[in-house]
Amino acid sequence: MTDRLSLSPDAARQLATATKTTPQMRGITPRYLLRALPWVDLESGVYRVNRRRTFVLGDDRISTYTENGSPRVMPGDLREVPYLREADDALLAELAGAFTEVTFEAGQVLVQEGDAADRMWVIVTGRAEKRLTGRYGEDQLLEVVGDGQFFDLGAWTRGEGMPYRVQALTPGVALCAERSTLAGLMDRDEALRSAVGTYSAEGAPVPGSEVPVDLSSGHIGEPELPGTYVDYEDTPREYHMTLAQTVLRVHTRVADLYSGPIDQTRAQANLTVEALRERQEAQLLNHPSFGLFRNVAPGQRVQTRTGAPTPDDLDELLAKVWKQPGYFLAHPRAIAAFGRECTRRGVPPVTDNRFGSPLLTWRGVPLLPSDKVPFTNGAGAGAGTTEILLMRMGEAEQGVVGLRPSGVADEVEPGLSMRNMGVDNKGITSYLMTAYFNAAVLVEDAIAVLQNVEVSNYHDYS
Repeated sequence: MTDRLSLSPDAARQLATATKTTPQMRGITPRYLLRALPWVDLESGVYRVNRRRTFVLGDDRISTYTENGSPRVMPGDLREVPYLREADDALLAELAGAFTEVTFEAGQVLVQEGDAADRMWVIVTGRAEKRLTGRYGEDQLLEVVGDGQFFDLGAWTRGEGMPYRVQALTPGVALCAERSTLAGLMDRDEALRSAVGTYSAEGAPVPGSEVPVDLSSGHIGEPELPGTYVDYEDTPREYHMTLAQTVLRVHTRVADLYSGPIDQTRAQANLTVEALRERQEAQLLNHPSFGLFRNVAPGQRVQTRTGAPTPDDLDELLAKVWKQPGYFLAHPRAIAAFGRECTRRGVPPVTDNRFGSPLLTWRGVPLLPSDKVPFTNGAGAGAGTTEILLMRMGEAEQGVVGLRPSGVADEVEPGLSMRNMGVDNKGITSYLMTAYFNAAVLVEDAIAVLQNVEVSNYHDYS
């Protein structure tokens, strides 16, 4: 016997029914990219992007590797230099071996404006800025260059004076090749000498530009009009459906006996669908072939000047994607870092409601957060650097589009199917869960990226 005067709560629970939630999942995110992308439904499973013919363009980066503790140029990557695209491997290896290591400190002037361009520089690590003297004597910033970028190819090739000054922003390492090495190779190799001559010729085409259409305008009288046509790429890029896939297993005993009030099969399927969609967004951003971060043209890459993402840096991105910019996309820590820089300057970004959530905007363009944006040169989101993407959206705007099949068997969501594979001899029902998807960048200026974004810079406002 106890001294209780009423039924205990523990005993009462034996007669009570608990109110239950559906299974919760911490890994579910808003997946703003999937919601912002205009989706194109494909009948055939292949999406071919036809474009006007353009001049060949590389990625404007020369890769390096480390050998015995010292950086070395990757010989094959010297084909990024236009007149070395057809060079043989032995010539590339000889030129790569001629690069020597140079270290520099923050603030150091690497080359002076007007000096003879006797060396070509390849940045291995660090950042530097190109500056020149403007028309009225003012100091002007042209560009910030970072890892893998090189300068100045034109002046080095032609033996001219440097068109700008290069000053280091951070400590770093570079590799340099003397012009005498190139001259020696040209003396021995007729094909190289001819290729360099073509590159140096006045009016050489700008890599990545479209082949021009001959037109006449502003004329009077009856001059003979030019004839023309618009040429297309010989081998347009084709996007095939990729997928994320798994086999969901549910024991028939569990599905039969424990599906009230929450259906066990449906609960398992819902969580699996969420995981597939999370993987889909990660692949759309980071896949080595079609990921958006991997498909930014060289001229659309911007380096941060001071590391932290400033309003000036995002304005540079907007200057790259100035035709109907749609969305920035960045890691939440990068957006927080941008907010701190705005607060420091006294220009807090405007908040706007999109997709049912308040989002920061800059110049009216929303910043979409995504934890799928990677960090590099660090162990995690608290270290290293990240990137910020800016995109124009839509097929009609020649922007970025998502791709999915127009219909698949046993579809439970657009582009996602759940196919019953039957029951095995252990009484387990298997379901094949498949999400088909891809993304395409229709023209190069539909997307730009801000690189080497540091997120650990804080300010004392006291």
